[in-house]
Amino acid sequence: MKNSLPYYFYSLGIILGITLLPTLSQAQTKYTLSGYLKDATNGEVLIGATVYLQEQNTGAAANEYGFYSLTLPIGNYILEYSYLGYKKITRQINLNKNTRLDMEMTTEGKQLQEIVIRAEAEDQNVTSTQMGVTKLEMKEINKLPVLFGERDIIKSIQLTPGVKSAGEGSSGFYVRGGAADQNLILLDEATVYNASHLLGFFSTFNSDALKDVALLKGNAPAEYGGRLSSVLDIKMKDGSTKNFGGNAGIGLISSRALLEGPIVKDKGSFMVSGRRTYLDLFLNLSADETTQNTQLYFYDLNAKANYRLNANNQVYFSGYLGKDKFGFGDAFGFDWGNTTGTFRWNHLFSNRLFSNTAVIYSNYNYNIDIGSGAEKFTIQSAIEDINLKQDFNYYLNPNHTLKFGFNSVLHAIVPGKVTAGETSSISNTEIQRNRSWENAFYVSDEQKVSARLSVNYGLRYSLFTSLGGNNFYTFDAAGNTLDTTYYASSKVVNTYGGLEPRLTATYLVNPISSVKLGYARNRQYLHLLSNSTSSNPVDRWLPSSPNVKPEIADQVSLGYFRNFRQNTYEASVEIYYKGLQNQIDYKNGANLILNETVESQLEYGQGRAYGLELFVKKKTGRYTGWVSYTLARTERQFDNINQGNYYPARQDRTHDLSFVNMFDLTPKWSLSATWVYYSGNAVTYPAGSYAVDEFTVPYYTSRNQSRLPAYHRLDLGAVLTLSKSETREKSLAFSLYNAYGRQNAYTVSFSQNADTGNNEAVRLALFRWIPSVSYNFKF
Repeated sequence: MKNSLPYYFYSLGIILGITLLPTLSQAQTKYTLSGYLKDATNGEVLIGATVYLQEQNTGAAANEYGFYSLTLPIGNYILEYSYLGYKKITRQINLNKNTRLDMEMTTEGKQLQEIVIRAEAEDQNVTSTQMGVTKLEMKEINKLPVLFGERDIIKSIQLTPGVKSAGEGSSGFYVRGGAADQNLILLDEATVYNASHLLGFFSTFNSDALKDVALLKGNAPAEYGGRLSSVLDIKMKDGSTKNFGGNAGIGLISSRALLEGPIVKDKGSFMVSGRRTYLDLFLNLSADETTQNTQLYFYDLNAKANYRLNANNQVYFSGYLGKDKFGFGDAFGFDWGNTTGTFRWNHLFSNRLFSNTAVIYSNYNYNIDIGSGAEKFTIQSAIEDINLKQDFNYYLNPNHTLKFGFNSVLHAIVPGKVTAGETSSISNTEIQRNRSWENAFYVSDEQKVSARLSVNYGLRYSLFTSLGGNNFYTFDAAGNTLDTTYYASSKVVNTYGGLEPRLTATYLVNPISSVKLGYARNRQYLHLLSNSTSSNPVDRWLPSSPNVKPEIADQVSLGYFRNFRQNTYEASVEIYYKGLQNQIDYKNGANLILNETVESQLEYGQGRAYGLELFVKKKTGRYTGWVSYTLARTERQFDNINQGNYYPARQDRTHDLSFVNMFDLTPKWSLSATWVYYSGNAVTYPAGSYAVDEFTVPYYTSRNQSRLPAYHRLDLGAVLTLSKSETREKSLAFSLYNAYGRQNAYTVSFSQNADTGNNEAVRLALFRWIPSVSYNFKF
């Protein structure tokens, strides 16, 4: 690590030198055009909206706060503003001084005065330097058939290439061969450690409250880090700065509502949304007293407010609170949930330098109550982050956009704590807490090298420090404890760090097609210990330590992108290879629950993942939808598992196929259907059995050498618009999950037949013919 720091600053100097040289070499008088791009109806910023200069054949895109900047030679220009789903606007400007030009854009059907409208198709997927990126439109998500009537962004993402569902109805997902914990999930920049409700059948994200969703599959720019496989970046709505309004929905098992409006018109706004299931209300109707006392529900709240202090300063506050509760009378109680809070300050140092400063809080915790009265005992666990994040965007010229910054996170983990009643048979226990400090510094440049070639290159340097305040252990090869050392809370135990270079390049073959190349190195310092197939409420997070090294992934990807029929259709093919270091698996019979020396239960090895992703999408017209296909393998290798040979990871699936169809039958009826097929997950079945005291005991040899049966399912949906005006709308949404009633295997277990005494495979299927209906309205 000591030798890495000089290399980092040397590399940083090279990037800055390459970036600044074209600017320093040009002596011509230049001025800067900058501003914010927003929705004319509600004042929401338009992330990624573009301004294009016809004469220069160049332009810029608005950042996540809607800000853009262009530095140009003095002169007259024709500007074209565009955003998918909005009318393009053209304006002529005489740039003879630094100019601030904010623009409000209208959706199709409305028109601003003093604007010339031009209709051109979007080709961002071909021309941008991004690859391995999936962006979802909320209007598409709202049309798709859903489980239990709940629109779910994570289940929608699972219908795209390179993303695999963790199981039937689950909100867990795997990306390009990575494990579930290798996905960084951000909600307004705050980390969400468990993105599931109701044991994984719902995600924590209320679609009504969301504005923008993007999944970056391993080729994330340098400002992102901390996970190996992907970044799911979710941003909440800001709320309307124009008018008060809202929307709500009533379903069979849940209801939701959203309210938004101006704090001060055109200067500040707020948004508040809430959602709750009410299965517990139906349980109260039961004649059985125990059933009446059963709790089974979740709720979540989203809130956001922003205020423009002046032309150069704006502040935001956003927060999320979600909680699941499950209880069976006085015998058992279980609750878990997330809390996040983000305070952000946007400041313009100049019309070329944009700053975002954020203070972020994130907490995930669970509590398990067993028994009642003096015999009751409680198990608790939590992970908490406090994060300071600073990002700068510096717009050098139309060909260079420089980003740089840092973030610093304090992690505090409570692995497990047991609090017992006076007469409980369980004693008080607390697994020692872990504290660590994660830092990162980054710089990147998006450069247009020529009319055909664009690149985005950058460096990230990350550091992870284990802090004292507890015991640290040394183990032998068999996992036996050799030594125990206590470090005071003020002491640094050990530090890991390293460079994470990133590069994507786009070469335009012609105006409708391009070839893209990407490389990225990622490091991950926090690890999830779980024996389940998806994110489980009682999973345990473990930080890197002297025994647990950070995981490292190197991914190389190559893609071809092409649009057809004036960009009505878009298509892509991507291939990737990912090499994985310091992967974690578990020894046979590992004990992960309330284990002080859990590191002794772990095995460390390597892995590889590679695959082919195909995607075809129709974007406009009465019929829209897409087809995605993934052919992939993901394997692991550990010296003490499977005789040291590579074996399939549990998320390994050879084939994944999705058909997504949406059709506007009439102005009132919208129909949808999705069909999915995928190969069975890798599982370990017993190779045989032996008898012990008249009991048949299975024994296992090779890991993950068997497969669950192949999975396929058809879902149907329909939306009936009852009434619609500019500000009001009423609709009914119908869906049928698993329309042809296939009993797909959720698990396959083995049990002893009482009559024959032989082990038999028992298939568990969860959902069959799940209909739902919900009433939605906007006011």
